[in-house]
Amino acid sequence: MPSRPYITSIVFILIGLALVVGGVWLVALGGSWYYLLGGIGLVVTGVLAWLRSRWTTWLYMLVLLGTLVWSIAEAGLDFWQLEVRLVMPVILGIWLLLPWVLRKLEPAEPATRRGGVAALGVAVVLCLVVGVIAACRPRGIDGRVQLAATAGTGYDASVPPQDWLFYGRTPRGDRYSPLDQINRGNVKHLKLAWSMHTGDTMRPGEDKGGTDAGHEFNFEDTPIKVGDTLYVCTGHSWVEAIDAATGRKKWTYDPHADTRADVYLACRGVAYYKAPPGTPTDCPERIIAPVLDARLMALNAQTGKPCEDFGTHGFISLKEYLGHVPAGFHFITSPPLVVNDRVMLGGWIYDNQATFEPSGAVRAFDPLSGKLIWAWDVGHDPENWTPRPDQQLTRGTPNAWGAYTADTQLGLVYLPIGNATPDYYGGKRRPFDEKVSSSVVAVDIETGAPRWVFQTVHHDRWDFDVPTGPSLVDLPAPGGGTVPALLQTTKRGELFLLNRETGKPIAQVQEKPVPQGAVPGDWSSPTQPFSTGMPTLAPKDLTEASMWGATPIDQMVCRIQFRKAYYKGQFTPPQLNRDTIVYPAFDGVIDWQGASIDPVNKILIANANYIPFRISLAPRGPAMREGLVQPWNGAGNEPPVKGGLAPQYGTPYVGKVHPWLNPLGVPCNSPPWGTLTAIDLTTRKIVWQHPIGTTRDAGPFGIHYNLPLPTGIFNIGGNMVTAGGLVFIGATADDYLRAVDERTGKVVWKARLPAGGQANPMSYEVDGRQYVVIAAGGHAGLGTRSGDYVMAYALPQGNGKH
Repeated sequence: MPSRPYITSIVFILIGLALVVGGVWLVALGGSWYYLLGGIGLVVTGVLAWLRSRWTTWLYMLVLLGTLVWSIAEAGLDFWQLEVRLVMPVILGIWLLLPWVLRKLEPAEPATRRGGVAALGVAVVLCLVVGVIAACRPRGIDGRVQLAATAGTGYDASVPPQDWLFYGRTPRGDRYSPLDQINRGNVKHLKLAWSMHTGDTMRPGEDKGGTDAGHEFNFEDTPIKVGDTLYVCTGHSWVEAIDAATGRKKWTYDPHADTRADVYLACRGVAYYKAPPGTPTDCPERIIAPVLDARLMALNAQTGKPCEDFGTHGFISLKEYLGHVPAGFHFITSPPLVVNDRVMLGGWIYDNQATFEPSGAVRAFDPLSGKLIWAWDVGHDPENWTPRPDQQLTRGTPNAWGAYTADTQLGLVYLPIGNATPDYYGGKRRPFDEKVSSSVVAVDIETGAPRWVFQTVHHDRWDFDVPTGPSLVDLPAPGGGTVPALLQTTKRGELFLLNRETGKPIAQVQEKPVPQGAVPGDWSSPTQPFSTGMPTLAPKDLTEASMWGATPIDQMVCRIQFRKAYYKGQFTPPQLNRDTIVYPAFDGVIDWQGASIDPVNKILIANANYIPFRISLAPRGPAMREGLVQPWNGAGNEPPVKGGLAPQYGTPYVGKVHPWLNPLGVPCNSPPWGTLTAIDLTTRKIVWQHPIGTTRDAGPFGIHYNLPLPTGIFNIGGNMVTAGGLVFIGATADDYLRAVDERTGKVVWKARLPAGGQANPMSYEVDGRQYVVIAAGGHAGLGTRSGDYVMAYALPQGNGKH
């Protein structure tokens, strides 16, 4: 007699018991009955298998068919939703049909056995057929952009087409290259032309962020290109000049930044300034770069030596006029904007630490002397002023930490404004904080006087900073001519299309009611602005049925967590002593990378990111009694904080925020987790939208090996668009640089990077050859491979059309 199917029985019983226990909990919370009933079915199947009963396959057939019916009822034909519901049950069904398993089951009457096997086989096939049908359905939006036959005009010609002089190539921040040597027809021949190492790599303790875990080291730089030279900056504030044709390093300058207290180590770019002819200076061309310990430096673009006539031997302290600055409470990660003889920048204020942090004021300096020309300080009357050395800018005001953009003809710089700290409690904010929080503000470049304010979130308690300046574009006007427009991306995924001269919406914006209910001492805005005249990239609200996982078990855990948490949709206010689900959350939909605009064809290209977070607030008293936080009034440096808390000094509460991942480290929201979208700015409609990236380097438990499932993946970093009809994007957690056909959104080329490409790519031409360049150094927060690479791709010599 064959032995009993012990392993089969035990596996079915254990999986079933897990589902029964979790299913009881879920039902008690008001959730789905499936897991309880399905678990009972698995346990009974396992018992019947142990008994070698002829009814084993018959019962599991009923379980599998019931699972199929429930799955379709809950998820329709959504492939990824069906995948998590059906894959494991189908695998178990196939296991029962294997000959060596069947031989261990009681033969019984041949007809009964054959009938059960046949019925289970039919159920398995039905599940597979449904899966194939779902897999063949489009997962995205398929359309086609009608590109102009030639590159034409419409782009900012103030920057030579072969150069990339600003973070977004031009002050307009469109990230558009008018070069077309690399195009849809020949991009398949694109090869690595050169690569180089900056030499600046992750140091011990810089593998992740947070006050408990250490520093987060990232290489997020977008190089600028001037003449025959690239200029890059690194995570420890080094600046390097690189031969644009060969990758040979010309010079390196290390300012020896004191980063011991900084939790976020990154530099997204540098700025270039050329003095007017005849200016008496030894540094007629200079690179102006931020230093992480709150300094700004000017370097000779040719030699890399500090410009002696700038500040003190080439440096100015950005702590001046800020009063007391605790260690790590003010530093710069984004490039300054240098236009119209002004160096303009704000700063990164340490999120969620205190109400009395340093000022978020934006300042403009003379690019030659480093002298302060103006400060835009929302807490001062007037807002634009020039403080004396003994005066202080208003503490605790909203800051503008992202890259800025400008219309040099209008004389306006566009500032992306965050919120006053802390992020998740707003009860101590002042009227002038509320006026500009989470807004785009237009300021006069020459004087710093504010011209207009457009607010994207009222009384922000979700860290919905405006993370980067808008992209500028000229659009057709209804009666002829053009409208000077800007497109402001947001972490929410709302896209605001405004007249950049007046700040008035071009596409309709509506105030809509949002969830209410703030913690004691705080309040909620009754409405929030929604850009109803534009497509939205915001995700749909979560439901229990939309929960995901690698298996039904961890999906069930996500359902339980969803039922336990507080969630009322977008703008759910943070709650006391209870997890609040925030989706979208502070990491985007669209974060500091912004979006690209093809100004010739009026097409917006945006990569988006989808992951929920959980926030909780708790009274300060118990946290202090447990020694997690200590009393602090802002004097000296911040005392140690334990437990991963946001201390929020000056408020009644401490906070905690973390991405919502299940016990396997898998997101609780279903794919896609990353998308790439093209939007026609004239029709204001999505033309195409597709998942971008795979799970190749993002497995359960944070491992970097996995099947390359086309889920779309988390991404940090942006894209650029070229006149060759191509969109280039790194950003994704699977460490590829991709070229996408601008017409269709289809990937037409990709190259594996040696480290994460969490930066915006750029393009230039030198000696008649077009290059595409990306910094590949990884992102500790995203968990991609770390490195110090700059990678340049070009067509083989003679393969281009020029």
